[in-house]
Amino acid sequence: MELLLETVALFCLKLAYETEGSSPILRDDPIMSDYEREVFGLLVRRGDVEGIQVKVGECVGLALKAIGGVDKPLGRELGRLASELAGIQTMEQLHGPLIALKDYLKDIL
Repeated sequence: MELLLETVALFCLKLAYETEGSSPILRDDPIMSDYEREVFGLLVRRGDVEGIQVKVGECVGLALKAIGGVDKPLGRELGRLASELAGIQTMEQLHGPLIALKDYLKDIL
């Protein structure tokens, strides 16, 4: 689960900050410090669904801003997927929406 969360964060930050011709953002990039696997691992071990939603929501918010918000075609779907994740109540329910979010972010990168 931690790797999946880190991947979602990485893809969001790539959308928000990576520019053509610049070095790619990698997992060990300083910008990832608040979203690295260990941070998510702690939240997962605690069963902190709300904390996970906040962290992912921060990243998705940056990605949404980068692609023009929820009024744009790419943003509408990203917003929908983020809303699904925000409605999750248990750790067991997180996996499916996270996979969908990761796959969508990967497709639009």
